[in-house]
Amino acid sequence: MNTAQRPGPLPPILLVEDNPMDLDLTLRAFSKRQFANQIQVARDGEEALAWLPRWEAGESMPAVMLLDINLPRMTGLEVLQAFKRHELARRIPVVVLTSSRDDRDLGKAYDLGVNSYIEKPVSFNKFIEVAGHIELYWCVFNERPYRP
Repeated sequence: MNTAQRPGPLPPILLVEDNPMDLDLTLRAFSKRQFANQIQVARDGEEALAWLPRWEAGESMPAVMLLDINLPRMTGLEVLQAFKRHELARRIPVVVLTSSRDDRDLGKAYDLGVNSYIEKPVSFNKFIEVAGHIELYWCVFNERPYRP
């Protein structure tokens, strides 16, 4: 059964982004697409990791985490590595959404278990299109494991 057919509120999307302009662009694109999922924001890697105890305490886990690589205090790759080592968080699909075109970042992200790697689009219209694909695949069609 897909997420649209499950009872109860839709799981949130965790957006890990430190750049105010990119954060605004992403939120506006999701708003334009009229996402039904709540968007939770972490502005750096430490804020992203601060969600772990909240999920352990029973808060709703995200359908997907959108993760920038270039973050202050902790890189996105370090966040990815920490999430994939965590018993609950390792099952959360992670989509790297970054401006980095570096093949080393791409390879390292997949080595660490990323589910998808998307270069941030430059134009707003293209960003809306990407947001739509993320919504359809990760929030509607993708089957996600539930906590027992």
